Amino acid sequence: MDAFFPRLLLIFFTALGVVLGAAIIGSLAAVLVGQPPLRTMTRLALEIKIWAIAAAMGGTFNAIEILGQGIMEGQLRILLKQLLFIIIAFAGAQVGYWLIQNLAGGK
Repeated sequence: MDAFFPRLLLIFFTALGVVLGAAIIGSLAAVLVGQPPLRTMTRLALEIKIWAIAAAMGGTFNAIEILGQGIMEGQLRILLKQLLFIIIAFAGAQVGYWLIQNLAGGK
């Protein structure tokens, strides 16, 4: 159980980092091609959230397999842990989007 909380933190900050990194580096590309960087940064942060969740979870197939195992074999503890990991990954991606949105001046 001692690896549970470090894994939660790793998942949260991985999702956060994917959103922040993609938006910031993508805005540099927008500058190079003459597009507005702040608008591009906000759009990229919104579009990359689902991929950040998948990356933080270590890929979608593993997460789906574990969810299936929890449901089909009745292993409630595994199912709850996996759902918590998904929620934490979503929270990390959402915090990243919120930070980029506020950095870019809000809506």
